[in-house]
Amino acid sequence: METILTLNGISKSYGRIKALSGVSFEVPPGSVFGILGPNGSGKTTLLSIILDVLKADSGNFLWFGKHGSPEQRKKIGSLLETPNFYHYLSAVNNLKITNSISNRGDVTQINDVLEKVKLFERRNSRFSSYSLGMKQRLAIAAALLGSPKVLVFDEPTNGLDPVGIAEIRELIIELSKNGHTIIMASHLLDEVEKVCTHVAILKRGTLITTGNVNDVLVDDDLVEISAANIDALFSVMNNYSNGIKITRDGNMIQLIFPKGTAKLDDINNFCFNHGIILNHLVFKKKRLEAKFFELTNN
Repeated sequence: METILTLNGISKSYGRIKALSGVSFEVPPGSVFGILGPNGSGKTTLLSIILDVLKADSGNFLWFGKHGSPEQRKKIGSLLETPNFYHYLSAVNNLKITNSISNRGDVTQINDVLEKVKLFERRNSRFSSYSLGMKQRLAIAAALLGSPKVLVFDEPTNGLDPVGIAEIRELIIELSKNGHTIIMASHLLDEVEKVCTHVAILKRGTLITTGNVNDVLVDDDLVEISAANIDALFSVMNNYSNGIKITRDGNMIQLIFPKGTAKLDDINNFCFNHGIILNHLVFKKKRLEAKFFELTNN
């Protein structure tokens, strides 16, 4: 199938500040593609470039295998920042104004997009009466005008309360099921883990890694062990296997195994056969936050 977006060596600087350094990756069709990174990692700059808001210093990008054009731009709905809706107007009238400015689609789509974002019942309510989550859903409705194949969102849950965050997450999943490819920037690992199928991780403008979320953000097996003679235990465990990472924290030793490979019976037997009786042996899942921290802080 045709690749939705291809980035080839995108670089951008603001004076001496290097916002992006040769970023390249591909967005497959039908994916929810997360661009993940701490604040200041270049996410918004990257989205601004692919939406022709900013111009890259070098490199290029292709939408649907071709260089950008007004015709292709109509296939892409975007939400870089919340639109300036009129507080005293209803959702319907705000979208009519948005439609007349953007000249995308027609007014007959307004009820349809309000249905999609679950605001149809409140279509005639003033924007000022909406919660933050509802306001964000109306902004997404505006991005849906013109029936775009692709939706580009910058931090879509930023500033929302837990209820609003859950609503936007559910909406993104629903839009994906309905055939939209979604590209979204986020600094929240939990958000990407819950809604994205693919991810690119940025750190200070550099692409750290990209791929399927389950491959990139794999959660390793973590085992904690301890014994009366912690020094002897640490020495013995360094001979256990080449495939694990061993760290010591006071009277506790942590063993990090590739996902699904830790076997507590084998560890216990290995220690016993080397003259060590364990007084603590606990299996834990390594938190994805720890994996993300490793990727972005090395």
